[in-house]
Amino acid sequence: MNVRKDFTILKQSVKGQPLIYFDNAATSQKPQCVIDELNSYYSHYNSNVHRGVHYLSQLATEKYEQARVVVQQFINAQYDREIVFTKGTTDGINLVANAWGLENLGEGDEVLISAMEHHSNIVPWQMICQKTAAKLVVAPIDETGELIIAEFEKLVSSKTKLVSITHISNTLGTINPVDKLIEIAHKNNAKVLIDGAQSVPHLNIDVQQMNCDFFVFSGHKLFAPTGTGVLYVKEDRYKEMSPYQGGGDMIKDVAFEKTTYNSPPHKFEAGTPNIAGFIGLKSAIEYVQKIGLNNIYSYEQNLHNFAFDEMSKISEIRFIGTASNKASVISFLVGKTHPFDLGTLLDQLGIAIRTGHHCTQPLMDLYKIPGTARASFCFYNSEKEIEFFIKALKRCIKMLAA
Repeated sequence: MNVRKDFTILKQSVKGQPLIYFDNAATSQKPQCVIDELNSYYSHYNSNVHRGVHYLSQLATEKYEQARVVVQQFINAQYDREIVFTKGTTDGINLVANAWGLENLGEGDEVLISAMEHHSNIVPWQMICQKTAAKLVVAPIDETGELIIAEFEKLVSSKTKLVSITHISNTLGTINPVDKLIEIAHKNNAKVLIDGAQSVPHLNIDVQQMNCDFFVFSGHKLFAPTGTGVLYVKEDRYKEMSPYQGGGDMIKDVAFEKTTYNSPPHKFEAGTPNIAGFIGLKSAIEYVQKIGLNNIYSYEQNLHNFAFDEMSKISEIRFIGTASNKASVISFLVGKTHPFDLGTLLDQLGIAIRTGHHCTQPLMDLYKIPGTARASFCFYNSEKEIEFFIKALKRCIKMLAA
C-alpha cells in the first residue's frame, strides 16, 4: 500500500535504525491531512462552538457538526443525533454505565461481560454494580481465546439487563461474532454495548445491521487525535438515560430552582469539547474511506498471516490467542523471557511493540502469565518490516540465551 508518504513520523530513525511501528493496537499514527486540519483550526478559525453568533464560532460549529454527520454515515447510524462525542472508548463506557446503568440496574440484575475484556469494560461495571447491587457475570473463553458461545448463551437470562462485550480483543486479536451475541441478548430483552475500539480501524461497521444499543470507539486508534471518541446510542435508549455530567451546552434553561436539559446528543456533552480533535476525526475517517476498509482489512490480514507463519518457525515462541477469526494482532512470549526485556531489546533496533498486560490483567491471570509481547499491524506497515522484525527476534533470542 503506497500510504507511508502520508505519515511523516514513519520517516524517522530511532536509535540509528528506521522506525518500525508495530504498536498500532495501542494508538495509530496520524496522516498529514489530519495534522493539517488541526493546524488549520487553530490558525484560522479557533473559536468555541454552538453559542457564538460571530463568524469564527459559526464556522467552527459548522465543521464540528459536519464531523458528527460523517461519523453517523461511517457507522451507518440512522440519525446524527445518535452520535455522542466523548473523550474516547473509556469515557463512552463510563457514560453508559452512569447515565444508563444507574437508571436501569438494581438488586438481582446482571451485567454480562467476557473474560477477554479491557479494563475499561470491566471497572466501570464493577463500580456501577457496587452502587446498584447488581451482579457482574463473566462469560468464559477457551484456550485459543475464543468466546465459548454455548456458555455465553447459558449465562444470558431474564436477570441479564446488559451485555457489554468487545468486538475485537486488544490482546488476543479475537473477532467476536457480535451479531450472534446481540441476537442472543435481545431474545432475553437485554441491552447490548459493543466496544469497537479495536474494530473500527479494521472492519466496516453498520450499527443498524448489528442492532446494538450502544457502540463505542476511540478516535486515536482510527488515525485521529487523542482525546476524541464516539458513543452511538440507539435513539430509543435515550429515554432510559439521565445526564452523567452537568455544565455548559447540555442545558436549555438554567435557574437556581430548576434546570431544563438540552436534547440528545448535546444533553450528554457537557462543557467545551475537543473541537479541533473532532474536526480531525472527520478528516481521519475520510482518509480511511478513501483507501477503503475492505482493502485495509485484506492488506492487514496478509501482513498478520505472513508474520504469524514466520514467527511459527521460531521454536521459542508461544502464541497467546490463536482464534480462527483474528485481527492483525499477535501476542506472544519468548521462552521464559519477560516481555519487558524483549521489548527493550527490540527498541534498541528501532522496533516499537507493546509489552505488559495490555489492560487485560484478568486475561493474563487466566493464562497464568505476567503479560505478553504484542505486535499489531497497520496498512502503513510492510512485509519488509516484518522480515526485519523476524531477524531481530532471532537476534534477541540469541542474546538472551547467551
